[in-house]
Amino acid sequence: MKNTDKPLDVEVKLIHPEETEYVKIGCHKVDDRIDEITRFIKSRQGSLEGYSEGDMYNIPITDVYYIESVDDRTFLYLEKETYESRKRLYELEKVTDSFHFIRISKSVVVNLMKVDSIKPALNGRFSCKLKNGEDVIISRKYVQGLKDKLKG
Repeated sequence: MKNTDKPLDVEVKLIHPEETEYVKIGCHKVDDRIDEITRFIKSRQGSLEGYSEGDMYNIPITDVYYIESVDDRTFLYLEKETYESRKRLYELEKVTDSFHFIRISKSVVVNLMKVDSIKPALNGRFSCKLKNGEDVIISRKYVQGLKDKLKG
């Protein structure tokens, strides 16, 4: 049995609330498995500003299911809540790119970590069912980019 086939030991240590939280990884070498763990941990960091009823909220990027631009306004859709953003869709697309987000239409960027299933729809488009039950449409123009991202 190779060393990488052995299950990892996981240890969680509670620290004082005033201490900075950290993650420490002990490994024999940095390989694809360690890189994947590191990317996952880093992907859990970051937030977006969202507005609801005049109040501003810091929304963890990983809580966002998709981002949509409608009538020159941009919205962040979470599991059950919706917030407005003051940034343009292309600006949010750049910020969320390293968090497994991908553009699926002219007006929508989706979080691939919130996708439950993808199936063909009409006219070369696909339907993307999210974990909260919502459906979003993947335009023909963006299908190949999605396939490439899912492979890579």
